[in-house]
Amino acid sequence: MSKILIVVTGADHWTLADGTKHPTGFWAEELTAPYAIFRAAGHEIAIATPAGVVPPLDAASLSPEVNGGQENADRIAAELAAVGELNHPKRLEDIDPADTDAYDAVFYTGGHGPMEDLATHAASGRLLNAVLASGKPLGIVCHGPAALLATAAQDGTSPFAGYRATGFTNVEETHAGFAERAEWLLQDRLVQLGIDFQEGEAFAPHVVVDRNFVTGQNPASSAPAAEALLRVLAH
Repeated sequence: MSKILIVVTGADHWTLADGTKHPTGFWAEELTAPYAIFRAAGHEIAIATPAGVVPPLDAASLSPEVNGGQENADRIAAELAAVGELNHPKRLEDIDPADTDAYDAVFYTGGHGPMEDLATHAASGRLLNAVLASGKPLGIVCHGPAALLATAAQDGTSPFAGYRATGFTNVEETHAGFAERAEWLLQDRLVQLGIDFQEGEAFAPHVVVDRNFVTGQNPASSAPAAEALLRVLAH
């Protein structure tokens, strides 16, 4: 049995270009699907958020429209309610990147929330850099790669530069109705960071694995990304 840390946003809004605070949080499927896969494989799971806040859910992620109908939305809601760790998350700031024995793998969920808090969260950036350097599996899905922006040093360089990765694309953000309203777009900023961005078909499962680094493009990529992370963990 391994110990896997799931990092979740603590932001309940996303500030748009005009200053509007769009209600958001984490995306349900991006937590429930990996959680179920990790638990089914027998692993121990901890959840961490900035300041240890109970992570806010993006209510839109439980709508039937994005879940293929009410039945599937209800299933995901029930799975979410069973994730007891959400009620007592660890403080992300208390996770010691130097403690290499604490966790065997780290997985970041998405939702628009990470665009608000994890993109500039110094402790998260240090953790990401440490996990990458350790060679332990690191997985991030959808908007979660916004957290990579906090890995850059003062000169703008990041250890993740040159890695192949994916995330929520400009095309997908346009379809979602936010591309023209956002202050910045995830794909653009990841490219600026030096990521070798791999764009797949919009809203279809797409996972990229580069060494110990696993990324999923969108909510549909959550389960495949978690399965890929476990394959990296097994080697």
